[in-house]
Amino acid sequence: MNRLRALAAAPFVLALAAHLLLLALWHDRLPDPLATHFSAIDGGRADGFTGLAAYTAISSGLLLLLGAGWVAFVRRSALWGAWATAGFTGGLLDLLLRDNLDAADAAEVSTPLAVFTVAAAIGALAGLTGVALTRLPRLVPPEPVVPVPPVRAPRLDLGAHELAGWSRAATSTAGTAFGAVFVVAGAGALFPAVLVTPWPYALIAAVGLVIGVPGVALSRVRVGVDRRGLTVTPALLPRPRIRIPLDEVASATVHDVRAVAEFGGWGYRTRPRRSALLLRSGEALSVRRTNGFEFLVTVADAETAAALLNTLAARGSGSGSGAHTPPGERI
Repeated sequence: MNRLRALAAAPFVLALAAHLLLLALWHDRLPDPLATHFSAIDGGRADGFTGLAAYTAISSGLLLLLGAGWVAFVRRSALWGAWATAGFTGGLLDLLLRDNLDAADAAEVSTPLAVFTVAAAIGALAGLTGVALTRLPRLVPPEPVVPVPPVRAPRLDLGAHELAGWSRAATSTAGTAFGAVFVVAGAGALFPAVLVTPWPYALIAAVGLVIGVPGVALSRVRVGVDRRGLTVTPALLPRPRIRIPLDEVASATVHDVRAVAEFGGWGYRTRPRRSALLLRSGEALSVRRTNGFEFLVTVADAETAAALLNTLAARGSGSGSGAHTPPGERI
């Protein structure tokens, strides 16, 4: 795991080193302030400016913050994402310096929107490097499969002709608060971005709203079990939705999950042959699928959900006591 985190940090260290090196080499050829925001309407002409010292602090802090996030939550299957993020961000920052090079007045600087295409290409090449690293098992060993101890699958006492459903909301207080902070920061930055100067307030507003709005929306989900199977849907949005049909349910149990220890954090997480939607640690509904994969979702009263899901799945397969499907009844 330490080796994986080091490999996730490496592209951000390289990007930061390259960026600081360019700043040092080009220091006498850069205007102060720099042109840091450009109008898409006015042919890419500069309409926002940042002092050279402030720009150095902001750009370095951005790379360090992104790197810290990837190091904290990286997984082997997502290592390419760390390299792609570092490549795109570092490339975009370096291209911004190039556009300012030898400018007598930052107000005269312009940049084509194609610069984003070039930065994306740099990010793609860096992402391919991350993919190549994961192909080297000696350098990045596969994550161990965590064995799940067998647990007796509970059943609900349900008559052959009876139908039942179960639904419960699951909320993450910490996730709601985290998302709300970003929403407030993003909304608050909109006013100075429009009235004062776009940079860096436009970036703060974009990051705050892009992270905050989905964060708030996905911090509360509705978990349901009925004759269609298991469904997990955001409480405020119709999508994205997770559904496991009854014919794919092998068994359902209750699992006391430790979010950080088992999955490295909260939210939608993946591990070898396991995936989970974790809003907290503690009681979770664990569904073992017929293909051997496991899905977990943290929700209260998971035992009732597991018992009902096992009973309905047994009905669908025709196994278990009284678990036949009545003629004409569609489960």
